[in-house]
Amino acid sequence: MRKRLIWMVPLGILGMALFAFIGGEIVMLLWNWLLPSLFGWREIRFWQAFGILALCRILFGGHGWHRPARSNFRHRMKERCARMTPEERERFRQRMAERWGYAPPASETKGQ
Repeated sequence: MRKRLIWMVPLGILGMALFAFIGGEIVMLLWNWLLPSLFGWREIRFWQAFGILALCRILFGGHGWHRPARSNFRHRMKERCARMTPEERERFRQRMAERWGYAPPASETKGQ
């Protein structure tokens, strides 16, 4: 196990550095190819491109290991519905339909 870690840690660091270098190069090449000719902006160097990549990752990307909240919500709802009885499930469907405008309120259907 220890011998494995001795090789895995340096390879992981090297892989992250390589990934960062390639990402910075791609951003720099795309920027220098498109933006000066389209908008008249200046060309950038590698470290500026790397900074733009890091900023975009912070603002828009997250860290990559978080699952989207929506899929987690669906999973929780699926578990909750599985624990409901058929009557509870039908009552839940009716309340959601009333709330979101897919059916008339229960008070109108019962009164008529």
